[in-house]
Amino acid sequence: MKRVIGIGNALTDMLVNLKTDSVLGRFKLAKGSMSLVDTELQTEISKSVAGLPYSLSLGGSAGNTIRAMARLGCQVGMIGKVGKDTTGDFYIKALENLGVEPIVFRGEEKSGKCVSLISPDGERTMVTHLGAALELDAPEIEPTIFDGYDCLYVEGYLVQNHSLIEKAASTAKQCGLKVAIDLASFNVVAENLEFLRHLVREYVDIVFANEDEAKTFTCEAEPVNALQAISEMCELAVVKIGTKGALIKHGGEVIHVGIMAAAKRVDTTGAGDFYAAGFMAGMCQGLSLRQCGTVGAITAGKVIEVVGTTFGEEAWEDIFRLVNKVKTQKYLF
Repeated sequence: MKRVIGIGNALTDMLVNLKTDSVLGRFKLAKGSMSLVDTELQTEISKSVAGLPYSLSLGGSAGNTIRAMARLGCQVGMIGKVGKDTTGDFYIKALENLGVEPIVFRGEEKSGKCVSLISPDGERTMVTHLGAALELDAPEIEPTIFDGYDCLYVEGYLVQNHSLIEKAASTAKQCGLKVAIDLASFNVVAENLEFLRHLVREYVDIVFANEDEAKTFTCEAEPVNALQAISEMCELAVVKIGTKGALIKHGGEVIHVGIMAAAKRVDTTGAGDFYAAGFMAGMCQGLSLRQCGTVGAITAGKVIEVVGTTFGEEAWEDIFRLVNKVKTQKYLF
């Protein structure tokens, strides 16, 4: 694996720091979940948290992974759809500035937005209006998109359009690419269980899942059993088990990699996205699976120390330093 192209919902994130979780109860939002809503409800929720600290950043699950991979020195591209508005202009320009090849179409709706409600303990609950991102459709996925790439990274949240996600995965496989997917959220898995199982069995080589997603996907309560069940459907399975690290299975080999202890747990937004970024960046650089898992732990550990998924050069320099230690096998968890 050398060049990776992602496909996902092209979104701008609005990150709001909550003082309490009362707004979650008021709007019946499951803590830690991702809910798709219409623009009216998203606006109502946004108004309910008006006055609280917030920030804006380039978002979307696959977008987070791909731009982090770009910072880690990988050659990457991103497929998505935005509106004919200034937010869409910002999204495309931001990708270009990061060295990501934008395969970004323009839709009729406004550009999509995700309101990320960050609880005092750092857990995030996402309320998403996809807007133009929802207009990306199967006929736009042509084989030429995959020219020069050897892996497609699929955002699990894209599952709202079954024909699109299957067209992307099947076309990528026909073009000789590996296909990786992050299962995204336990409620998304539950709502699309049979389709996701079909997708993984037929097209997917690499699966990333956290403990809840793996349990929902396999109906296995224990992470090690869920790992085994997923590995029977694909080539490489990765199950993240929170503060216990991650379990990785390839063929008959099972590896456990611990976490990098964060200096402070501020916001878990993007932790899974950055784990996948670090892991696949390691794969692009020919590292061992243990090294890949360690790089994933480093990038995930850093992103939870900040609000959102954007941090300064000092943090990136620290990541580069730690990754270099991993490459020389002097730094393993």
